[in-house]
Amino acid sequence: MSAGPGLESLVDQTISVITNDGRNIVGVLKGFDQATNIILDESHERVYSTKEGVQQLVLGLYIIRGDNISVVGELDEDLDSNLDLSKLRAHPLKPVIH
Repeated sequence: MSAGPGLESLVDQTISVITNDGRNIVGVLKGFDQATNIILDESHERVYSTKEGVQQLVLGLYIIRGDNISVVGELDEDLDSNLDLSKLRAHPLKPVIH
């Protein structure tokens, strides 16, 4: 599997990663390799719940194996900073089935 030119343009940008087990991890993309293993800095996991606001668990420098990545997307930092995550309710994502 090739990482392709798409990730190169996201280096040093804030991205959101959805893992195969349904986790949402947000951080600054610092690097990646041919297996799409990625390195995030200043990262945190967003944990969604229908009963309370989004919890943000600080992870710091974090590596995610490429075979555990389902979706990678650029995060609009202006739009994201305007969200009140304490009032946001959502069902947690279910694991991705391939």
